[in-house]
Amino acid sequence: MLALVSWFWAASSGNSVGNDLLGGTDLLRLLVLAVGGALVVGNVLALVRPPTQLPAGDRRVAPVRPPLARSVVMITIGSLAVIWAVATLTS
Repeated sequence: MLALVSWFWAASSGNSVGNDLLGGTDLLRLLVLAVGGALVVGNVLALVRPPTQLPAGDRRVAPVRPPLARSVVMITIGSLAVIWAVATLTS
């Protein structure tokens, strides 16, 4: 999938596609996009659907909701990373 995305960006920017390996010059930007997106999606899903099952080993511990402040900070950092990556990939 990453190779297909990198080929698309290389083809649309006019770079030579044959010499690029796994994103070539856009690899760092694509990785920032992936990590930022994972931060956003993971933390939003943790807030929307917190764990409901007990941990496997200990039945006395109740499921823990993720801290709201930490989740909001991570969503903000991930959003900034996604915006930066999309802006640099499309410019």
